[in-house]
Amino acid sequence: MIDLHSHTTASDGTFSPAQLVEEAGRTGVRILGITDHDTFSGFDQVRPLARQAGLDLVCGIELSTKLHGYSVHLLGYFLDPFLKPDGLGDFRTWIGDLQASRRDRNVRLIARLRELGLDITLEEVQARGGGMTGRPHFAQVLIAKGYVSSLQQAFDDYLDESAKGYVNRHEPTFAEAVKHIREAGGIASLAHPIRIREDVATILPELCAMGLNAIEAYHSDHSPSQTALYLELAAQHGLLVTGGSDFHGAVKPEIHLGTGRGGNLRVPEDLVDRLRAG
Repeated sequence: MIDLHSHTTASDGTFSPAQLVEEAGRTGVRILGITDHDTFSGFDQVRPLARQAGLDLVCGIELSTKLHGYSVHLLGYFLDPFLKPDGLGDFRTWIGDLQASRRDRNVRLIARLRELGLDITLEEVQARGGGMTGRPHFAQVLIAKGYVSSLQQAFDDYLDESAKGYVNRHEPTFAEAVKHIREAGGIASLAHPIRIREDVATILPELCAMGLNAIEAYHSDHSPSQTALYLELAAQHGLLVTGGSDFHGAVKPEIHLGTGRGGNLRVPEDLVDRLRAG
């Protein structure tokens, strides 16, 4: 099996990088992409272990970008420091700037939530987030303290873009993020297109003009007809195809590594070969 979209405790997953490698072995995933948010830490930590386990580990990342005023996620692949040392050095510097903006946002988000009467501290949130604290970790603290009953309610009431507790952080434009990925020798793939607020078929020519060269057709959120649509769009626009479960561990317990939600995911065996050739 192949799974090119997964998260570890280096961002907002609940499996450590080592546990994720173990899970890949247990479930039969032979090619794994680690795509933590705004960091390569999980990939860096586990590369030697993956090699020992005979796992083909793909270096990836997931970025939050701004497109037409709202957030759109972008996946970057094959940003391997051992293959592209010069370009990736610049890319890692840029990623460091994004991490700094995330830390600044977290400070302001704590202040905003406290203004709303929620007694939480940044230290409590960081204890759950490790090296890359994000909104899911804020949600976990809100649940633990009884302010909300679920992750969904935490985002709906406080953390989502339209919620009363939301504070903005610097996100690169979609075009800027694509440019950085491509200049580092990577593949830039539109993540889970079903979540795009606009009609994907309508805006895809614009995204391709920005340099987008792949689309995540296979994803746990996609129905068979949606997957077929994204494959058709990929063929029409000459895009490469990526796919993965978007595994987060206990945060999304219904999604399983390699097989998605209820077994609805099957990434073709030759997909990575085509990506590497492309």
